[in-house]
Formats: sequence, structure tokens, C-alpha cells
Amino acid sequence: MAGRSGADGCTKKTIRVLIADDHPMVRQGLRVFLELEPDLEVVGEAADGAEAAALTAELLPDVVLLDLVMPGVDGLAALEMLAEQGLAERALVVTSFGEYRSALPALRAGARGYISKEVDPAALATAVRAVAAGHVLLGPQVSAALVAQAVHGAGPVGQPGPQLTAREREVLELIAGGHSNREIARSLNLAEKTIKTHVSNILMKLGVADRTQAALWAVRHED
Repeated sequence: MAGRSGADGCTKKTIRVLIADDHPMVRQGLRVFLELEPDLEVVGEAADGAEAAALTAELLPDVVLLDLVMPGVDGLAALEMLAEQGLAERALVVTSFGEYRSALPALRAGARGYISKEVDPAALATAVRAVAAGHVLLGPQVSAALVAQAVHGAGPVGQPGPQLTAREREVLELIAGGHSNREIARSLNLAEKTIKTHVSNILMKLGVADRTQAALWAVRHED
């Protein structure tokens, strides 16, 4: 299905999704959530990593919802297989294991996003759309952990990184907590304009464009 017409008469592209999880009930639940959205279409299901890689190559979905913990060929191995085919950036990891240690290898392997299975349906749909559009999507807890790495390590282990001031580290820690500029300004008793300046300086020093990329920066630069 190429697309569907919206209320304004314009044709909207349908995002094609492949679900890879070894639990049939989880696959069914994800399918139900996704197919409630008019612009999302589930085109296939896989029960392990090998099947996920094969179906991705065959069906070329826009997004692959990929569990990391599966018998046989697991999610990380599947990501490596997808990377060899140039398809890893279609992967959105959806797992119960939302820890930093499992996010790091998944993102390094090429996954575009990492979220928990516990997210609500609306957040899941938003994540799928973000990855389909080529954006990096990290769950709040993962972002916080990775940005904390940038705050405390600010670069690869044993290597110098961008020098953040004490105030910039405070601001970055609050960014990691999901706070807006206005909330950060209130928390630090500073003008919102001042916070915007700090945020701009942080992003410039890290060489990234936005808050999410700051978290991803920590992944790309850690050994």
C-alpha cells in the first residue's frame, strides 16, 4: 500500500513495519497498537533474529521493531546482519531491558532507536514515525544515562573531551532529566535566555544539533 488520503485530500505515505519478537503475544499486542494508526502498516512478523534479517531484506520495511533477547540469533546478531545489508538504520529496538549497557551495543550496531516495551501506544507510534523519518529516537532513561556519560566523561575513556563549565554540566544533567529550558531556568534561578545560551554552548562543544544527539554523541565516542 503506497499511501492513504488524509482529510485534506493529500496522500500520506504509509509507514511499513516489521515486528521481530519471539513472544507471539507481544507481536500480537504490538500489531494491534500499530494498526490503530492510519499511517502505520504491519507487513510481517519474525520470531528470531535470523528470520528478522531475512524478512527485512525481502520486504524492505521502513521500520523494524526489534527485540534484543530472542533464542538462537538474538537482536544484536540480527543488527549485525542488517548492517551488512545496509539496513540497520531501519531498526528500532523495543525491549524490556531498557538499561544503558544494552542500549550501547545496539546503537553502536546501527539501530536508530531504543525504547522500552512499557511505552504507551501513542509513544510507540511516535517512535516508529521518528525512525522512519531518519531521526534518532532514545527513551528518556537511555538518554539520561548517555548524556550523563557526556557530563562526567565528556569523551572516550582515557581521552580528553569538550570542556564543559560547572554550570553547563548542571544544565546538561537537567536536559538529561527531560526538563525544558523554562524548567531549567526555574530550577537554577536563571533567566530562560541565559539557559538558551548555555544549551547552545553545550551543543556546540559536543558538536551536536539537539538534546537527543547529545545522548547519541556519548555512544559514538565511548570505548
